[in-house]
Amino acid sequence: MRGILCCLAALLLSPAALAGPWARDPGGVFAAVSTKQDGDNNRYASLYAEYGLGRRDTLGLELGDARGERTILLWWQRALGRAEGPNRFAVSLGLGAIRRDGRYHPLAQIGTAWGRGFDSIPLLRRIPGGGWLAVESRSKLAVLTLEYPEEPNVVWEDPTYLTPETTHKLDLTLGWHARDDLMLIQQFRFEQRDDTGFSARLAVSAVRDLWGPARVELGVIAPLAGEGELALKLGSWLEF
Repeated sequence: MRGILCCLAALLLSPAALAGPWARDPGGVFAAVSTKQDGDNNRYASLYAEYGLGRRDTLGLELGDARGERTILLWWQRALGRAEGPNRFAVSLGLGAIRRDGRYHPLAQIGTAWGRGFDSIPLLRRIPGGGWLAVESRSKLAVLTLEYPEEPNVVWEDPTYLTPETTHKLDLTLGWHARDDLMLIQQFRFEQRDDTGFSARLAVSAVRDLWGPARVELGVIAPLAGEGELALKLGSWLEF
């Protein structure tokens, strides 16, 4: 708990709260630094940025550091379908690298997203303030270069081999503009990893305006299935 309380002194972002099929405005910029910590003293820090290339295209950058593993990912997202319809669809592609145990490994990502505002949903359009629903999926593939285990009386011409490592994520998000300066966000996060298997988490947060383009977010992430501990998050971001 001491580690979690210390985390309150930092500002961090949950990019997933804003990510989705909605393209960023041309020339628009979003940037944030994030960190997250749980009861087992596991910490994740990242830098996240978006830039609007056009009416349908968004360019993004993600840098991450967790348990000595560092990642960098550059991705491009394209909005699909008609801009005036109630549904929003998008696809994304990303390329990057992972640094693990002193080695760099190539990384690729593909994603899809769907979203819709409360004003186009009969049961939700009566809620004051409005909000949104979003479903996002992302699949990552890393090609790892590993060393062969040492064996007596065996000489390897190349002491390394390649192995794929995959991660699949699905996020279901419900956001509500409770007030002009306050958003409430609930998100179910499902993940399937080669190393840790399946996990599910519930993230609940409140986002409040500070001044100008700045906002602050406070929330908790609770494990529902698989590995993981209760985590606390406090975040801020700038958008202009």
